[in-house]
Amino acid sequence: MNHKDTFEQDGFVAVPRFCDAVELQTLDVALARFIAERVPVLPAEHVFYEDKSDVGTLKQIQRMHEHDDFFGEFFEGKPKRLAEELLGEAVVGKNLQYFNKPPTLGQATPPHQDGFYFMLKPCRALTMWMALDIVDEENGCVRYVRGSHLRDMRPHGRTETLGFSQGITDFGQAADAREEVACPAQPGDLLVHHALTIHRADANASPTRTRRALGFIYYGKSASENLAAHEAYQTKLTTEMEVAGKI
Repeated sequence: MNHKDTFEQDGFVAVPRFCDAVELQTLDVALARFIAERVPVLPAEHVFYEDKSDVGTLKQIQRMHEHDDFFGEFFEGKPKRLAEELLGEAVVGKNLQYFNKPPTLGQATPPHQDGFYFMLKPCRALTMWMALDIVDEENGCVRYVRGSHLRDMRPHGRTETLGFSQGITDFGQAADAREEVACPAQPGDLLVHHALTIHRADANASPTRTRRALGFIYYGKSASENLAAHEAYQTKLTTEMEVAGKI
């Protein structure tokens, strides 16, 4: 079965060695430069820390493609071409993100569907997640509910997890447990899921290992975004995080 068939059937697909060792080294150098030079001057709502007073707890960076030419070009390159292949239509790049779960501090990612945040009609979009470290069950590999993209959007409610403000409120049904698949990854491996695919990840229980990744979001050209609702949601979320001292 090819990548597109697997994606359409399961709602996710793993692409081993999407980036080779040379590409990974280039990305690591660019990422280190971005964190050293760009992060200190980014808008506060684009950078999340587990502990704002400790730069070593950097958790998430948003919209990297808008702040750096290297990441902008990469975002428009082979990840975008794969997104178009999997969705079967032209796509628009919406976000390039950095994720980390620091050792012992990285919290669990609640079960959710990205489409709940995206506010699209129809919900034609996908998210890519590329490991930069060895990721396994100890440090919080991604877990997908196979076939969940073929069913409706589940109810979501407020969570306390920074960067993942909404989670599925009725998660834990029999089908969730039966169809859940853990997806360990090696550096350079890429996971791709449909915007309606339910996914989650455990906390980083490792005492020493980070759990770094890059994320890419692409919307199908056929999807229409409710911009007013999305902007209102983002404004509310930013205010809440400022009050909580998270950004």
